[in-house]
Amino acid sequence: MFISTREIQVLYADTDMMGVIYHANYLKYFELGRGGLIEDVGYSYVGMEEAGFFAPVYDVTATYKKPIRYGDRAFVKTWVEGNDGLKTVYGYSIVNEQDEICVEGSTTHIIVKKETFKPTAFKKAFPDWFQKYEEIKKK
Repeated sequence: MFISTREIQVLYADTDMMGVIYHANYLKYFELGRGGLIEDVGYSYVGMEEAGFFAPVYDVTATYKKPIRYGDRAFVKTWVEGNDGLKTVYGYSIVNEQDEICVEGSTTHIIVKKETFKPTAFKKAFPDWFQKYEEIKKK
């Protein structure tokens, strides 16, 4: 299984009144990780869009285990959890610099045609990309 890691820049503006990262901001960090993984394996969302497709979020989960505060170093680790040809599930673990898990989650994506938003099979639209995910996904 391939895991992509990106450092998160924890900004003061990302915190809430309790001084911890506001919960919805973790979705931005998931996106940072997902984009990093895609880049690491040689593909890009820009290329997908240029080919006439989008990959919207179909489902998202997040479990908050430990707070991250302004000034902390944090990292998002991302992998392909599942890839069935229609839906791709990315797994995430956000850790602090002690490698303690602070947030775990996943996002599920489908592929849709840009003009119609009609779903299409990832396996059919991007066979090479799909095959790469098959090689690196969690077993």
